[in-house]
Amino acid sequence: MSKVDTAWLRMDSASNLMMILGVWTLRPAVRYEALCRRMEERLLPYPRFRQRVVEEGGATRWVDHEVDIREHVLREKLPRHKDGPQAALQKRIGELAMTPLDRGRPLWQMHLVESHDGGSALIIRIHHCIADGIALISVTMSLVDGGAPPPARARKPAPADAEAWLADHLVKPLAAVAIKALASAGDGAARSLALLLDPQKGLHGSMDLAHTAYQLVSDAAALLLMPDDSPTRLKGKPGKAKRVAWCPPLPLDEVRAIGKALNCSINDVLLSCVAGAIGQYLRAQGDEVEGVEIRAMIPVNLRPLESAHQLGNQFGLVPLVLPVGVANPIERVYEVRRRMNALKGSTQPLLAFAVLALAGLLVKPAQDAIMDTFRSKTTAVMTNVPGPREKLKVLGSTLEQVMFWVPQSGDIGLGVSILSYGGSVQFGVMGDTVLCPSPQAIIDQFEPEFAKLSLVTLMLPWGD
Repeated sequence: MSKVDTAWLRMDSASNLMMILGVWTLRPAVRYEALCRRMEERLLPYPRFRQRVVEEGGATRWVDHEVDIREHVLREKLPRHKDGPQAALQKRIGELAMTPLDRGRPLWQMHLVESHDGGSALIIRIHHCIADGIALISVTMSLVDGGAPPPARARKPAPADAEAWLADHLVKPLAAVAIKALASAGDGAARSLALLLDPQKGLHGSMDLAHTAYQLVSDAAALLLMPDDSPTRLKGKPGKAKRVAWCPPLPLDEVRAIGKALNCSINDVLLSCVAGAIGQYLRAQGDEVEGVEIRAMIPVNLRPLESAHQLGNQFGLVPLVLPVGVANPIERVYEVRRRMNALKGSTQPLLAFAVLALAGLLVKPAQDAIMDTFRSKTTAVMTNVPGPREKLKVLGSTLEQVMFWVPQSGDIGLGVSILSYGGSVQFGVMGDTVLCPSPQAIIDQFEPEFAKLSLVTLMLPWGD
């Protein structure tokens, strides 16, 4: 197992399990036997989904395992809930978020609710050590009707000087000894970063190495010297239970139109609405939010999309401070845009990836100490994943809605997910029940914040 994947494997804790959770709603209903056959045919060809994890003498390995598909694809029947079928589904997902996967088997499981709200619901649990979100989109595309099985192509060799570049220009400002240990361990983490290099240019050609070195030192200092974000009720010591919620889809064209009118990206608009929803939630709890800012760690993909089928984790993290205390929606979206622009061109995702690789080399207490340096200054983990533009079909049924939740680590108690799919965009929240007992209350503010931004945009003095 790569050192980065090992780091994710060892991040499980009593308060946070490192599982990516997703839910599909399908109409009409799908049948259990048909789903089992589809997973045998389309999912098991990926080696990671038929391998278990073995830890021996400090080393972690993938070992082939004979898979009984019925141990991984389970039937569920949800009890009635006074607030309806979605509330029952949300309650079950919250329970599964804190139910560990069996380490004696491959670290994934699916739970089929055959009868749910006029169709079926499929809850998916996959340990983060298997793959990141971008890779799992590739897996999803192989499971749908008409999707192809994983391509059987060899991994491309990385350029010979990839490790040298990583050592000289990325990690040495932080820990030269660590990268030597990484290279001597024969890990693929360093080589994977070579995928970022433009083969037509190369760092030793047109790129200004002095500028790159300065950027690395500056970004390393920014990561290491991050100030604490504002203390809020969303930050503290989490418990051992989770709740999840998600909102009805918003038309992506409307989000795009607002962004175009304000000269902002779709991402700027959505992140501004997230900040506004959290701010309104805190106000509703009676908290003072003027000047309040919370830091969210955002994953950044570091792999070419054509290699996503190889699975594993190849992403870095970048910290974004959300201005939740800014009430004016126009002021807030421009402030988000300013902060996002300041992060463009940053090497912080690369540095975070290197830190994860380093952490995977160390014993778990040392890994925890490294990761706690960042987690203590963070309130939320937030991710934005672009899905297919058209609605897909699975076993002849339409995949109506897709939602997922990213895992939190350490004492982080809030996970925020944004997913575009089928011409719409959805917003989901996972909250620890001690720090955020009602994630639905945050969700309920998301659409009003977007409506407010839309209305104020229309009221601006556009002239001719």
